Amino acid sequence: MKLAVVQTKGGVGKTTIAVNVAVERSLQGRNVLLIDADDQATATGFTSQRTETLGDPGYTCVKLSGADVRTQVLRMAPNYQDIVIDVGGRDTNSLRAALTIADVALIPFQPRSFDIWTLGTVAELVTAGRIYNEKLRALALINFADPQGADNEEAAEALKGVDGIDFLDSSIGRRKAFPNASADGLAVTELKRPDAKASAELIALINAIFPTKE
Repeated sequence: MKLAVVQTKGGVGKTTIAVNVAVERSLQGRNVLLIDADDQATATGFTSQRTETLGDPGYTCVKLSGADVRTQVLRMAPNYQDIVIDVGGRDTNSLRAALTIADVALIPFQPRSFDIWTLGTVAELVTAGRIYNEKLRALALINFADPQGADNEEAAEALKGVDGIDFLDSSIGRRKAFPNASADGLAVTELKRPDAKASAELIALINAIFPTKE
């Protein structure tokens, strides 16, 4: 499967989700390719740290941008079971290219008004991607969910009302375990002192995205 983690706003935890999914799928025995299509190259930095920590990251990471995201991913796709594409937090050629080839677009939102305001723009980009990629499935996710309060519910209601984008109930909380793990190039499930809730949220997200037959 080709999964693109996309947003037009930064700071929503895109790269953290992308690298955690890539690592966890590799730990599940999948042959994984991680595409870093973000100018900040955070996924590449994560992979370098992971290689330093473990010796072998367990997956392949490639830096691509622009139209190469489409052409090179299509060329390399037969060699991998899963491809995870991390694109920058704005409307770029890389993001648009990713939407033309992805099976699934995962769109994280914080439960905040500034994030939810990007819904219209993101929906338009998904619609444009479907001109070339009719089977594109778009999934909205609440990331950095609050431990309590009404913001999560209000954000969920807004996300459920967007045509062409499905809402995932598998939200991810604002948990220190994710940045702590990333600092060492690890997935949250690999921490020596694991956060059971964070690990469960990641696994639930992966189960919601990927078909069980895989």
